[in-house]
Amino acid sequence: MRRLACLITIALLLAACGQPGAQNPAAPPIITPAANTVPTTERLVLMTHDSFSVSEDVLAAFEQSAGVKVEVLKAGDAGGALNQAILSKSAPLADVFFGVDNTFLSRALAADIFLPYESPALAALPAELKLDPSSRLLPVDFGYVLINYDKAALAEAGRTPPTSLEDLAKPEWRGQLVVQNPATSSPGLAFLLATVAHFGEGTGYSWQDYWRDLRANEVVVSQDWSDAYYTQFSGSSGAGPYPLVVSYSTSPAAEVFFSEGKLAEPPTGNLIVPGGSFRQVEFVGILKGTAREELARRFVDFMLQPEFQADVPLQMFVYPASPAAALPELFTQFAPVPEQPATLTPEAIEQGREAWIQTWTELVLR
Repeated sequence: MRRLACLITIALLLAACGQPGAQNPAAPPIITPAANTVPTTERLVLMTHDSFSVSEDVLAAFEQSAGVKVEVLKAGDAGGALNQAILSKSAPLADVFFGVDNTFLSRALAADIFLPYESPALAALPAELKLDPSSRLLPVDFGYVLINYDKAALAEAGRTPPTSLEDLAKPEWRGQLVVQNPATSSPGLAFLLATVAHFGEGTGYSWQDYWRDLRANEVVVSQDWSDAYYTQFSGSSGAGPYPLVVSYSTSPAAEVFFSEGKLAEPPTGNLIVPGGSFRQVEFVGILKGTAREELARRFVDFMLQPEFQADVPLQMFVYPASPAAALPELFTQFAPVPEQPATLTPEAIEQGREAWIQTWTELVLR
């Protein structure tokens, strides 16, 4: 599960999540594209979350070929940006929206704010990412939320990483794990969804039972990813006391990337266990009411084409939707894709999300 899911600080991981991802913390500056050498009278507005990023030369190439200036309107985290788009649907603020992820997909479609568009590039994308059969929201990237661990801290304690989610509720891991509040954090919500999918409801040992056990085992709750990763977690620059943290599968790769050559290997690792990760998929769509529908279609095509897709990993630290886009070596070395992620349909998430968050709050915080 959920874009785990940017080329400014490590705080800009995932996504799309996202969502995958996505709340990706510490928003980058709004992009100011390179000057267009072709005189233009058209302006295309892209509404997105604060963690959207693209190389200036990549965006400038589209602007020149399309004869348009792209204005990037950043509107907070993914959920907040979507809410703004829904509230302004009678007078849209933009032409294109990027950043809806699968945790809010059904809500976005029910609001009926997007135009259908089956981009020619859609046919080459994996079926498991194409979650909207109406083609109103098209997949651009994906990422995974999971648990990162501090290699040195575990080695010093003579421990090997946990091998299952169940291990985290055992006495030997008491007071070792930091999670985020799912009511305020995208990765926190994604990890909650992973446990719902993995343990289920009404079973012999449900997700509610699991969180009761985590609370009894002194799980630590942060309000956002930045505090959890940089302040509480011991494996990053925060040098906190806790060796396990909910983060992203690309966090180890980002540690190496942002060290600017100081690190050959990451100080952190990914806890890849059955059901222990949640995939966040991020989508793009054309907003109803745009006066530039043809240009909007071209921009959607651009986001699914090789140049933009190849730019995604080291800009937003998520995986490109296109299997034809080569991953950078950092990803192949340090950001393997989990083979057994937890899965929930967008419809199940929409139906259960608020009740799950409320129940989690009662179990863990009260």
